[in-house]
Amino acid sequence: MLDPISHRLEYYMDLLSARQKLVASNIANLDTPGYRTRDIDFHFEFMSEVEGVPSNVVEPGGLKVKSDGNNVDMDREARLLSENAIRFNAATNLLRGQIRMVRSAIQEGK
Repeated sequence: MLDPISHRLEYYMDLLSARQKLVASNIANLDTPGYRTRDIDFHFEFMSEVEGVPSNVVEPGGLKVKSDGNNVDMDREARLLSENAIRFNAATNLLRGQIRMVRSAIQEGK
């Protein structure tokens, strides 16, 4: 019943949830020797949704590797948590607006 934009918003929110789990895992492993930071490539994920390609978790490049092989940067992870929360709230508000429009159309049709 909702338009394709709502489907995209739902998919976007699913990606944000997956990213939140990865960032939480990165933070939990901040002091784990050899642990490598993982993230989601949003551009790839959106293209894979269109083309039906399976999802891909990536190791971001350019991160400083500590002597124990761990490359988790707490500042980066905290920034990603904040960005993720802002994006999720925006997507939630957009989806809420879509639902309100459908609800309004249904109520006007009664």
